[in-house]
Amino acid sequence: MAAGAAGPGLFFCFVAFVLLLIVTLSAPIWNDISFLNAIIGGREIHFGVFGYTGSPKKLGYPLDQLNVNGGLFTNGTIHNLTYVLVLHPIAAGLSFLAVLFGLCGAAYHRSGTILMSIATAVAAVVTLVAWVVDMVLFGITRNHLRGQGYPAQYGNANWMTLGALVALLLGFCTSICGIFGRYRMRRTEKY
Repeated sequence: MAAGAAGPGLFFCFVAFVLLLIVTLSAPIWNDISFLNAIIGGREIHFGVFGYTGSPKKLGYPLDQLNVNGGLFTNGTIHNLTYVLVLHPIAAGLSFLAVLFGLCGAAYHRSGTILMSIATAVAAVVTLVAWVVDMVLFGITRNHLRGQGYPAQYGNANWMTLGALVALLLGFCTSICGIFGRYRMRRTEKY
């Protein structure tokens, strides 16, 4: 018998998984999804998890190779922050794990809902760290680009990550409440 108590938490975890999966597939894989959009040298550049428009797809990409006056950044701190963007696929994986546990909780037993709440809490913490790094990394980059006269604005991936964080927090709260839901079948009397 399906347990309806795990349903809302399962829904929110699934929403967070989809959002984080879309963010993971950001530029240069999918240029419509990006953390920062800038126009440099007459071409529009979209920054994503694994690079920016025209760069090879890899984890930890150097921003100083952009054709900007004297390079975008000369120190390695910003370059090292791009390695932390790996938290997006990790958070997506943890959200998917929470969905799998939620399916077990919805279809079978309370222990699936308990494991879903634990996986959701871990995914929420990882997503929070990822979102803070996004805002710091791309906020510094945006201000630096604007200071050199290049138009730059935040992309939609920042807000998708924030939406996933909110969905995970709601999923955690509803899965905690779902732990105390009804999981036993009622006995029906036969005559």
